[in-house]
Amino acid sequence: MPMQVELVSPERILFSGEADMVICRTVDGGDIAFLAGHAPFLGALTIHSARIRQPDGTETAAAVHGGFVHVRDNTVIILSDVAELASQIDVERARRAKEAAEQKAREVDDAEAQAALQRAIVRIDVAGA
Repeated sequence: MPMQVELVSPERILFSGEADMVICRTVDGGDIAFLAGHAPFLGALTIHSARIRQPDGTETAAAVHGGFVHVRDNTVIILSDVAELASQIDVERARRAKEAAEQKAREVDDAEAQAALQRAIVRIDVAGA
């Protein structure tokens, strides 16, 4: 029995449909896979690539830049301030952002620079580049 899944950002719903499995990375627990019948869950998300496996076997990947995941009654809702599907990522722009973030991280030990670097790495990973 598939679950209903929604991936939502303030601008739009990026994914809405059925899935057999959803994998997210929480701040406290690392990667967690949600299957049908999962116990109710609410968790904070870190910067990561979320994976949604649909009943036909296709997988949707998204770069998620933090947020929350809520699971209840065979429904998984991922809320994120910023999220991008693999098909929406400009790989060249992500590579330039990665280079700029690496340069800044070398110059200063800054949490913001590290987060920017992590976001760029995740975007490139999700895009499959």
